[in-house]
Amino acid sequence: MIGLIGLGAMGGGYVTRLMEQNCEVLCFDTMPEARARVQAKGASVAASLEVLGLACKTIILSLPKAAIVEAVMAELGPHLRPGTIVIDTSTSEPDTTKRLSTIASDNGYHFLDGPVSGGPLGARTGTMTMVVGGDEDAFAKVRPLLEKMTGKLLHIGPSGAGHTVKIANNLLCAANLVLMGEMAQMAERAGISLAELLAGVNAGSGRSGVSEVNFPKWITNEAYDSGFTMGLMRKDVGLATGLADRLGISLPATEVIAAIWEQSRDMLDDSADFNEIYKYRKRSNA
Repeated sequence: MIGLIGLGAMGGGYVTRLMEQNCEVLCFDTMPEARARVQAKGASVAASLEVLGLACKTIILSLPKAAIVEAVMAELGPHLRPGTIVIDTSTSEPDTTKRLSTIASDNGYHFLDGPVSGGPLGARTGTMTMVVGGDEDAFAKVRPLLEKMTGKLLHIGPSGAGHTVKIANNLLCAANLVLMGEMAQMAERAGISLAELLAGVNAGSGRSGVSEVNFPKWITNEAYDSGFTMGLMRKDVGLATGLADRLGISLPATEVIAAIWEQSRDMLDDSADFNEIYKYRKRSNA
């Protein structure tokens, strides 16, 4: 039986995908409405973290931030059986991950970091990308399960490596959204349409996931319904600047990008779709 803790947009998608793959899932979330949603799908819900920990030898976490991951593991850890493998798919902090991995090793279980990209749709359809850090033997054991949940699956390195790479990935996405928004304004002033700009950029070396996916899927059609919010991206950008501070390095471009995402609060609250940063950049130069 697979344990799943955290039943939000991503965790709820995992439930759907795993049940479609004929996996037996035992779920837990502190929110009654989240529990009710997965029960309506036919999933089982544990009465407590203790019950889930005792019942499952593979457990997936999908939680909002490092502090919550740490709190959940403090309650869950004492109830885990030897050999249990916990995979944290949250976008968390590498230092927290390393600390939890050490605690796991000292107590006979494994803690892997496996953050994901692809949003709620990717979670539901098994098309996410997952980058994993941690013990290679533990990864090999859970790989068949993770392959059912992902389109791309990579073991990156030791504990914390997955979360470090995910922080870098999301910072690059945040930067590319800002830069593509500025290039769109420049093109418009020069009499070039957004469609023409994207066609040219996507044929050249400046293309990115933002220009190839985000713009046509959520921006040019004004859908803005990716399922990933401004608040989540602001958190992830903050993780990048925080990691740089702890590593004692200066990242000037990162600091500028982070400032833009923070300044956008005057127009876009945390619940807005993160692609709407395009509107902010467009308005700021109107």
